[in-house]
Amino acid sequence: MIAPPFDLERLKRERRGKGARPYDRRHFLGLSSGAAALALLPQAARAKTLTPEEVFEDAHAPILGNPEGDVTIAEFFDYQCSWCKKIHPDMMDVVAEDGNVRLMMKDWPVFGEVSVFAAQVALGAAQLGRYPTIVDTLMGMSGRLSLESVSEAVEKKGIAMDDIAVAVRANNQTISDLLTRNWHQAEAFGFTGTPSFVIGTTTYRGALTRTALREAIDKARDEARG
Repeated sequence: MIAPPFDLERLKRERRGKGARPYDRRHFLGLSSGAAALALLPQAARAKTLTPEEVFEDAHAPILGNPEGDVTIAEFFDYQCSWCKKIHPDMMDVVAEDGNVRLMMKDWPVFGEVSVFAAQVALGAAQLGRYPTIVDTLMGMSGRLSLESVSEAVEKKGIAMDDIAVAVRANNQTISDLLTRNWHQAEAFGFTGTPSFVIGTTTYRGALTRTALREAIDKARDEARG
């Protein structure tokens, strides 16, 4: 299981240095279901052949776009990945323009504890019906993130971190298992970084332009018809 190694004392010190009241432990989303941090996960994938159902029908992975779409894009991403952020607006535009695409968001937080924290925040927000807002917010943040900057950005959207924390704790095992599944799927596909995609029967490594994304969608649609 994945359990992020939050440095609670560091965040408290950061807030004190800014003249803000320190967070207490109620504000943090640490998962208790396992002791392994992302950095400690084995590099070698557990060899297995993934089925389309495992990749595209994960009931706990958030969906953007059309939930009933005839093509599913599985995007493996990290909120601290600069290319993920850069292409996100184009991705959402293409999905909206097509109107018949399911975009399955597979958090693959490869950049450490803050990435895990951001993933938890977004997945907690999904339980509150605010997932699209938080995804767009986090993808729109420039530079490296911090526990503090993520928390502030969320609260500026009118979502209390206390509420996020409650949602994450209530779905502790589900979120931990989802992040673990995503990680091992990415390894099984041989992905080496974010963003990476599975569209139809094809994997794509790296950022996709609007044109490349449309072509990938058309290819997946043609394969399904054939």
